[in-house]
Amino acid sequence: MPCRPAISSHSLGRAWVHDMPSKLDQALKYGFDIELFYEDLIYVAKAMPDGPTPQNLLAAAQIIRSLCDERDIAIVCLQPFMHYEGLRDRRKHAERIDELQLWIRVAKVLNTKIISIPSTFLSSSRASGDIDLIVADLREAADLGAADDIQFAYESLAWGTYADTWEQSWEIVQLVDRPNFGICLDTFNMAGRMYADPASDTRRTPNAAAETKASIERLVKIIDPKKIVYVQVVDAEYLAEPLTEGHEYYVEGQPDRGAYLPVKAILKAILTDLKWEGWVSAELFNTSLTSASPSVPAEHAERAAVAWEKMVRDFDLQSDLVRVRSKGLDLPRAQL
Repeated sequence: MPCRPAISSHSLGRAWVHDMPSKLDQALKYGFDIELFYEDLIYVAKAMPDGPTPQNLLAAAQIIRSLCDERDIAIVCLQPFMHYEGLRDRRKHAERIDELQLWIRVAKVLNTKIISIPSTFLSSSRASGDIDLIVADLREAADLGAADDIQFAYESLAWGTYADTWEQSWEIVQLVDRPNFGICLDTFNMAGRMYADPASDTRRTPNAAAETKASIERLVKIIDPKKIVYVQVVDAEYLAEPLTEGHEYYVEGQPDRGAYLPVKAILKAILTDLKWEGWVSAELFNTSLTSASPSVPAEHAERAAVAWEKMVRDFDLQSDLVRVRSKGLDLPRAQL
């Protein structure tokens, strides 16, 4: 399929502040499919008697699916199935397998075929770096989902404990070696590791330009585009002051690694050089998402739509256009 725009449901406002109908209305207006953030599912289920029980989560999935069907919005994936691979406590691993079975049932109700697994950022006391264990756990997930035609997208988080670069996640994808197990490429997590260092006075790693250029060249050379499940796109804020201890956003052990990222260069490699086609999703985390202002979903949807329009122009993406009447703009709508 040609490239088509999507947005994470949490990037239209966090679930405890902004409800799903309001967010989906803006996704519809600006032509986006959605990644369903599990948080949104939880908050729909919380409103039911007894809260987020397994049965209520399945009922919440049906509600969300119906809301999307009414708006002709596809659900790209259910995400993120966090802190799964390499757990030292194997009893906890067994509990996560039970949870994953529920996620697969939920995904079927949602009519999505993709579940996203980000690399764990648990402490090393809880998550093992044993590559054989990590691969075995991910193979178990892939095999569990295969009967229901579920595809898994593995993504290295820039602050991951053992997988924090796209190269590491790609190595793991190859070792897992299952047809329904691929990679999610995220511009923030890719650039946030090889380019940005918000704790530095320059906000860049010492050899940011050279390392980024080399990494992008490796990406084009070694990645099989057929193993890319979907792509996430977001830049990050350039902080006025270095992100060191005492900064209002500082979190020990989990720095916000990104700022003013080389997103265009990364996307050129994926969309032009690799000629990859599929969902390109805006996934933004920002303090503005917790604002109680009812305008938050519309503001973030419009920002994502303007960014998508730039991508269509910059990379000559094949897409239809949808008329955004309130702004008088032609913004892209992917072919369905």
